[in-house]
Amino acid sequence: MQIEAITLRELHMPLVHFFETSFGRTTERRVMLVELTLDGITAWGECVAGEHPYYSEETIDTAWYVIQEELAPALLGRQIIAGGEVPAILQRVRGHRMAKAALENAVWEAEAQAKQIPLWKLLGGGRKEIACGVSLGIQNSPEQLMEKVALELAAGYQRIKVKCKPGWDIQIFQRIRERWPEILLSCDANSAYTLHDIEHLRQFDSFNLLMIEQPLWNDDFYFHAALQKQLKTRICLDEAIRNARDARAAIELGSCGVINLKVGRVGGFSEALAIHDLALANNIPVWCGGMLESGIGRAQNVALSTLPGFTLPGDVSASKRYWKEDIIEPEVIVSKTGTISIGNQAGSGYEVRNDLIDRLTVRKNPVRNAAARS
Repeated sequence: MQIEAITLRELHMPLVHFFETSFGRTTERRVMLVELTLDGITAWGECVAGEHPYYSEETIDTAWYVIQEELAPALLGRQIIAGGEVPAILQRVRGHRMAKAALENAVWEAEAQAKQIPLWKLLGGGRKEIACGVSLGIQNSPEQLMEKVALELAAGYQRIKVKCKPGWDIQIFQRIRERWPEILLSCDANSAYTLHDIEHLRQFDSFNLLMIEQPLWNDDFYFHAALQKQLKTRICLDEAIRNARDARAAIELGSCGVINLKVGRVGGFSEALAIHDLALANNIPVWCGGMLESGIGRAQNVALSTLPGFTLPGDVSASKRYWKEDIIEPEVIVSKTGTISIGNQAGSGYEVRNDLIDRLTVRKNPVRNAAARS
């Protein structure tokens, strides 16, 4: 396949309901898409970088710059057989994993289309359906959160995850457990605590949580290992796992018992597969986290979640939870039993709605220079 054209787009997509974490509140997403043309095939990727450098150092604006000026020129005009070739081509650019993932994942999608096989099969998956959980942000009141928990349980989701931070944790867990003592419940701190909070964090053990996600620093393994020794509840690492080397270090240090695997955070499908295989070999369960993706990124998360190591319900929830209209059809639908069915169509299995993408696009730039810059 020869990469003939790459076009960058920015879309503005308002959320159905605000989403709040310890970083702040999001009401609208600036969504960055890359559109690749390879031997007449059109394939899409999504950059999951946020509006601000809070979750990671990357933002949509840094990603736009590095793709336009460095990464896309390195790919244009290249003959590529497989998506797995992309990391080596882009490796001289340090970091910028979310930017790289957008391009690499689009090439994997193109490869699946060219071979006329499902993307999940190309990745090595095998499940015919995946289990879904849901992530609930910090709400305006505990009562509002309880209403949302009830709504999502009624919709069939198999795991409830609640965002937490100091002042929004113990009392929230108590309220949920008093009403739903048996549900699969986890929490996500997004690095809101330090080791000074260890006595407070020990109280989390009394709520039978599936895991505590990223309680400490985003780049840390050592202190997470120290904390894990003090807790009965498994720690799940998210932001700290950037690549397979990080995963190996975390596993060998005993920093976690679970890994949240976000394909954008780790730089694309190739690194995600390496982390998955390492975790599987060490009996560490992985699950697919969400980054408020549009349907393009969401469909690729669905494909990744079919791999055997994804044994816990992921944050791959229905399109309608986030968007009044998604940019794919059919939209991602979760069954009443909390699962997504996996189809056998070539590629991601979802069609891109070009008309809606055009309507939502606020910035568009075709990358024209075909030679990599020296």
